[in-house]
Amino acid sequence: MLKFLARTLGLLLVAAGFVGLVIDGARSIVNNVISFTSVDSLVGLVMPGGVPGLQSRVTTGLSPWLWDALFVHLLQLPASVTAFFIGAFLLWVGQKSAEPIGYLAGR
Repeated sequence: MLKFLARTLGLLLVAAGFVGLVIDGARSIVNNVISFTSVDSLVGLVMPGGVPGLQSRVTTGLSPWLWDALFVHLLQLPASVTAFFIGAFLLWVGQKSAEPIGYLAGR
């Protein structure tokens, strides 16, 4: 059941990453400048409180140095590429195990 959820979420994230890449590409063509939607702006749209709310949760729940060392850099990545890579990782984790070579069922 857990592998099914990982595959489903991975497929949705890969599809969302592709759609985001198409939208960012169309925006870049129209504006004649390469531009990507960052994870920072996506968090501001999806999460109540935006990045300051996320920062307060990370610094109180985990550690203040973790925010400066990791999350500041992760929030600057392109959202479409990040979603694609996380989705690909979830698809890899949730893949079905391969049949052993030379195994005969029923014997």
